[in-house]
Order: sequence, then structure tokens, then C-alpha cells
Amino acid sequence: MPRYLPTVLMLVILAGLGGYLYLVELPTKEREEKQDTAQKQLLPFPETAITGLSITTAQGPIKFKLDAPGKWSIVAPLQTDADNREVQSLIRALVTGTITRTLEEQTTTLAPFGLEQPVTTLTVTAGTQQETISIGDSGPLSNTLYILRASDRRVLLTTLAPKDFINKSLMTFRRKELLRFAQNDVERVRLTYPTTEIVIANIAKGKPRPSWKIIYPVETEADQNEVRSLMFRLEDLKALSIIDPGPERDTVATTLTTQKVKVTLSTAGGDQSVRLYHPDLQSGEAIAETTADGPLYRINPVLIKDLTRDLFNVQDKRLLGLDYTDVAMLSVKTRDQQYVLINQSGEWVLEDQPMMKVSQEAADLFVSRLANLPAEERVMKQSAPLAPYGLLAPTAEFVATGKDGRTIGKLTLGNRAGDLLYATGQRLNGVFQVRPDLLTQIPTKTELLAKSKAGSETKR
Repeated sequence: MPRYLPTVLMLVILAGLGGYLYLVELPTKEREEKQDTAQKQLLPFPETAITGLSITTAQGPIKFKLDAPGKWSIVAPLQTDADNREVQSLIRALVTGTITRTLEEQTTTLAPFGLEQPVTTLTVTAGTQQETISIGDSGPLSNTLYILRASDRRVLLTTLAPKDFINKSLMTFRRKELLRFAQNDVERVRLTYPTTEIVIANIAKGKPRPSWKIIYPVETEADQNEVRSLMFRLEDLKALSIIDPGPERDTVATTLTTQKVKVTLSTAGGDQSVRLYHPDLQSGEAIAETTADGPLYRINPVLIKDLTRDLFNVQDKRLLGLDYTDVAMLSVKTRDQQYVLINQSGEWVLEDQPMMKVSQEAADLFVSRLANLPAEERVMKQSAPLAPYGLLAPTAEFVATGKDGRTIGKLTLGNRAGDLLYATGQRLNGVFQVRPDLLTQIPTKTELLAKSKAGSETKR
């Protein structure tokens, strides 16, 4: 007998066993698992096959129609847009819900499970297939429900959560967003107030993130964070309740005499507008209108305050008046010191000590902080006597010169008032207040040179 024959036989046996497992046992196990999963599912078809849905509650039936993948409309008891997220959430809960126990195959006694008069009944359609699910009482564990499945008349204990199916109403499923948009698609935002108007344009067409600029009543840079906040508020503009055309709407409409603000969003696909009213300040009720003959919407009155902005709120409030990368020369003057920083081919030097090494990190940080200092509050809209604010004999004064030799930015800091400083700047007309932190962040010439020297010694 060859000495390697036992090893060869062992390999043959292992190969045969592996083939058996691969060809017989594993497919059988997969079939059993699929069959077990299918038996636990509530619906006999996948989510992607669903084309229709209706739900009946104590308030009556609601019927939905699938207009496009993921887009639903309500067709009864009225025809209107649906809240796609609510409809999809309901469908998703049905699709992912599973059966944990089958109580009776041919049930005649439904009352113990709350199924004689179900709180909710859902009929789901997928092409020619249809399944009806009746929702009963909560099960013995939290987030479980008894249901009756019409196709086999079985009472089932499921993992369906009561919050997904109980206390649903027509309002739950109606579209509540007054504006539908993607921020990147918005080309212009027009805010129309009783006595003025502000128009903000997106100048970053085709880019992944919008960049905003004010084009009316003045052409100036916008405060990017403020405009983004405004857009988020518009996304949150939702109805608390809806007043459909009829006598009630007609009565409420007579109280809408002066709009607080009209918001118009312009996209390549057209314009969307909403008018906001606050007819009863005492009750706090606020009303929104999207079309002259459509429904009226009750909204949170706080949103009107959030959307009522003046030009100062949305414009760029950096007072110096330029980006720090545009500074070619910066004059720094305080009550204790005075010096000039010059940017020579991307490197900062002191005007009176051009051969001394300046800490580029310290200089960059200081110039960046200076250029980005925003106004926190506006004291006076127009120029005013500066002496009362300590701006004739300022605490600090900064003048920036551009590459063409012209003055392109100026910032003056005056007296302190509480936690803020009075200030004026080239970008905005008037007197403002700023945070005082910058006063402690102005490096002396010695500090600029010492930090550079310390950095050089560390490298050695």
C-alpha cells in the first residue's frame, strides 16, 4: 500500500463532504430560512411592488394613490398632496413588521384581541394582489399589536408598534410643508415686507453648496450662516392645521389685511410663494397662504418672527470689509503701540524691521481674526457723533491696504459698554457693537518676533 494512500482517501472524503454541504445542506438551510422569513412577514409582496393604500379609522377612510416612486397623493375623502414621509413610514412599518405568534387559524372570537371593531384597518395593493390588515389591541409586550389578516382570517401577534398605526387622522397624512425645495436648487429668495424688500441670490450655481449674495436693496455680501438659517426655517414652515375652502376659510380670510412677510423662492422649475399673516396678536394665531383660492394654514407664530429679517440680519456683518487673504498691508494702532505688517509674496514682515523673522502663524491668526470680526448689535444705522462712543480717540484702529495700494478696509474700536465694544467698520454704515476678545488678541511687535524665534529654536 502506498504510504500516501490514507492521506489521499481523507482528502477525497473531505472533498465529498464539502460538496455535500455546498450542494445539499446549505441550499436546504437557505430555503428553510427564506421560508421561515416569509412565514413571519405580514405582507405577501415586497415594498417596491406596492401601488395602492387605504386606511380606515374612526374618522373614516383615507385612500392614497402612488403617483411616482416615493410620491403619494390623497384621492379620498379629498384630492390633495400627501405627506410622503408619513405614508412611507406607515408602509415601511407594515413591511418590516413580523409575526411572533399565530393565535388561531380559523378565528371566530375577535373581541378579546380588540378586533371586532378594529381601531385601524389598512388595505395594501400591489398590482393585482391585495391584503387587508386590521389593527387591534396592544399585545402583552410593549410595541406589539394583535392584528387580523384578511387573506387567511388569522389573528396574529406582531412586532408592529402602536405609535405607527394608532391615532392617525387625515391631517397626519396631508402635506404640511408649505414650500418644497432643495437649497441647492434655489436661485433667488425674495423677502417682501410692508415697506421694504430684500432679494438674495445664489451665486454658486452647479456647486454642491449654495453661496448667497444680497442683490437688493443694495448689492453686498450676505451672511452665509444667517441665510442658511433662513432656509432651514423655510424648510420647517409647516401647517399645524389646514382650513380648506369653505365658510370657515372665507371668514378667516377677511382678517388677513396686512401680510407680515411674503417669501418667494425662485428655481429653474418656477416660483413658489407663501404669505404670512398675524391677524390676532392677542391669541397668537398665525396664518399662511400659498394661493388666493387654496387652503389657509395655521402655523407656529414663532416662524413669522424668524422670517422677519431686516437687511442687517442677512448681510455680511464682518466690519473690516474684506477677506484676510486680500490684505497686502495692515496698519495696527492702539493706545500702547503702533506698527505695520506687510505681506511680501505671501510672507508677513514688519515695515520698520523687514529683516527680522515674523511668526507667520501668529500674524495669519491675528489678521484672520481681525478680518472676520462681526458686528453683534447695531447701535445707529447712519453715521453719528463718534465721541460718545469713544471712537474719536479709539481704543484700537486698523487700516488694511490692498495689493493696488488703496485702502480696502478699516475697523475702529471704541469704549466698552457692558460685555461689548462700540465699533465702526468700512463694510457697514453706522455704529455697532462687537465682542471685546480682539483687544486681548492683538500681538505686540515683540510677541510676533519672539514667537518666531521660539519656533526656530524648537526646530533646531
